[in-house]
Amino acid sequence: MDKLRIDKVVVVEGKYDKITLENVIDAMIITTDGFGIFQNAEKQALFRRLARERGLIVVSDPDGAGLVIRNYFNSIIPKECLTHLYVPKRQGKEKRKNTPSKEGFLGVEGMDREFLYRLFLPHASDTRREPVDGITLMTLYDDGFRGKERSEEKRRALLLAADLPDQLSAKAAVAAFNLLGGRSIYEEAKKKLHFTDS
Repeated sequence: MDKLRIDKVVVVEGKYDKITLENVIDAMIITTDGFGIFQNAEKQALFRRLARERGLIVVSDPDGAGLVIRNYFNSIIPKECLTHLYVPKRQGKEKRKNTPSKEGFLGVEGMDREFLYRLFLPHASDTRREPVDGITLMTLYDDGFRGKERSEEKRRALLLAADLPDQLSAKAAVAAFNLLGGRSIYEEAKKKLHFTDS
């Protein structure tokens, strides 16, 4: 079965949830890093912006921690920009773990591909978006935001100029720019910078 194209940004708790969903959907998937979202103001700002631009789909584990994360998103994101998807409470443990989770339920990563496909199917895009004139890692390299002297400092400034979290990796920065408008957003952010060549 082909991956489902999801235009909204999908939010999950951890990297293994993300890896599992990447086998089912074609979407931008961002992790909360568990409760890490509570302390990360920049990531909260990114979620708010993505919610306004594209809408968010939150899929958390069916346990107490997952409920806390869902409720947190309810408090920071307008409800018209937020969709919650739910996985069932199934006893068990993920293959990579030696013991079950604290509450004994499978998380998002423990769900089978067919179930996740059916879960996201109603939210799949049935139309193709116009291709975005995007940027690549090579764009960042050519412009001095990756792999060159002061590139990390410059990339942080670029991200802040674009109202994005400044700790994004180069790969995450490319994905964020392309999701929010591609080269046009990138060029706007670059114009706000005043670096001299080194």
